[in-house]
Order: sequence, then structure tokens, then C-alpha cells
Amino acid sequence: MSDLTVIGAGAWGTALAIQAARAGARVRLWVRDPARAAQIAATSESPRLPGMRLSDQITVIHDLSQVTGITLLAVPMQHQRDILARLAPSTGVLVICAKGIETGTHLLSLELVEAVRPGTQAAVLTGPNFAHEVAAGLPAAAVVAAGEAALRDRVIAALSTPTFRLYGNDDPVGAQVGGAAKNVIAIAAGTVIGAGLGENARAALITRGLAELARLAVALGGRAETVMGLSGLGDLLLTCTGTASRNYSLGLALGRGEALADVLAARSAVTEGVATAPALVARAASPGRAQPGVDVPICAAVAALLEGRITLRQAMTNLLARPLRDE
Repeated sequence: MSDLTVIGAGAWGTALAIQAARAGARVRLWVRDPARAAQIAATSESPRLPGMRLSDQITVIHDLSQVTGITLLAVPMQHQRDILARLAPSTGVLVICAKGIETGTHLLSLELVEAVRPGTQAAVLTGPNFAHEVAAGLPAAAVVAAGEAALRDRVIAALSTPTFRLYGNDDPVGAQVGGAAKNVIAIAAGTVIGAGLGENARAALITRGLAELARLAVALGGRAETVMGLSGLGDLLLTCTGTASRNYSLGLALGRGEALADVLAARSAVTEGVATAPALVARAASPGRAQPGVDVPICAAVAALLEGRITLRQAMTNLLARPLRDE
């Protein structure tokens, strides 16, 4: 039986703890707030994932010095730097389970790990997964992306079950870009439906969003074919059509005329695409390695809409007025 720690008891972190226990691991679930940790330990249930019981193989902790084994980092992207800095130097393999780009630095998750903890073995777990379905044991698939085959194999062995199929991928850059960009494009897809613009418009937007995602992945050193897999197209389809998606539902609300501040104030969970949108656009403008800027008009429109620089009508007009060209 392997040891594994999940840092973060939100819906996804809780689901991963349940899945790891299902796969046979001894699991520690780290909860930031001691009072909430005590509540979860007493009830064997996280308020972020009601109805899903924690098995006896899961121990709730709130002290990062108790982290052992493979460590799954399931806190939102904008909180990862703080957690990484607080982990003990002896902490072993890290698996990043959140999706996004750090604001300010515009770093992807594994770039952030290297900046804060140089030389750490780290992988990315990503793909089209809603937490409540994984926790319930419904069939799902995901990707473990890392440059080292042995690292991928170790993580896959620790989490795989017959209903949770994991695929290895040696393009962590492409996998990270897919996970980050799909949240932004999902906001756009939601606004299209919320504004009553129709399914044709959403299908076109998702397809062109996929092209943006591929261009950025390649510019950052990833591969276009990765974008066509679970960590790109698969995640994009789920997030742009599933009503359980926080990013899609936020877009729906904006399309119906609700104010961003009101939508966010009514939520307890983080909607990653809001912070990711401007960071992604900035990274696309300056991808590094002497690469020219990458054209990401849909993501740029979402960033401008969220920042209040344009209206939804102006965003649609600007996108439709782009020069005609071959696909």
C-alpha cells in the first residue's frame, strides 16, 4: 500500500483523495483551516463535495510537516506559490492538479515549481474530469504529463482503477496550456449561450479556441497533437458544455447580463479562468525563447470583458469583424 498526500480539500482535492484511497493508497488530506479539518475528520465528508464519504484510509491533517509520499497539489493556481514555499525540503514527488497561469509572473505550474523548488520531480494531472463524478467512481480518463517515463508510471500506478483510466504523456507543456486555456475559452462559450447566440456560435468558438490553444502550446515548446488529446480537446469539450463547470456557468451569467462581481460574490469556490485570462494573454504576447507573440483573439476578448474594457456586444463584433482567411 502506497502513501499519498492530497493538499487541498476543495471539491477536486477531496475527489482525488477518495480516488487514491479507492486505488489502495493510504491517504492524507491536508486542510488549510484547523476548524474545517476537525469538521471533515468528524463527519468524514467535505462541505465542498457533499454526499461523498471519506473512507477510513483517508486521514485529515492540517500540518504540512505531516505530508508524506506522492504529493498531489490541488489548491488553486494562485495559491500554489505559498504552499510550495512552505513544504518541507524533503517533500518528494509533486503532482500538480490545478489548472492555470500565475498572475504577475505568467508562469505555468511546473515553471513555478522549478522557480520555488528547483530540481523537484514534478508531474501534471489534467484532463476532462468533474470532481463529483470522479468521487462517485463514474468512468473517467485523465493524463499524467511529465518528461520522465518512470515518474509518469509511478503516479499512474498510485491512482489508476478500472473506472479511472490514466494515460501518460511526455509533453507537460502542452498539457498545462490545455488545462489553463480551456477555462478561459469556457467562459467565452458560456457567454455565447447565455446571450442566446446559439449552438452554431458556440461550436465555432470552441473550434477556433482549440486553434488558439494549439498555437500557444507550440510557441511555449509543446506539441500540437497534445492539444488534440484529453488534456486539450477533451477538457475543452467538457468545460465548454457541462453545466457543472464553474467557468462555463460564470460565462452563462455574464451572457445573461449579470455583473462579474455579483457572480463571484455568490461563489465559495474559485473560478480559475478569471485570473488566468489576463495572465494567458500576457504570456501569449511574450512566450519567451525569442518566439514572436501568439494571436489569441478569443482569450483576449474574454480578458477584456472580465476587466470591463469592452461589452459582450463589442467582443462579439470585434471577433466577427476579423479579416477573412483560410482555416
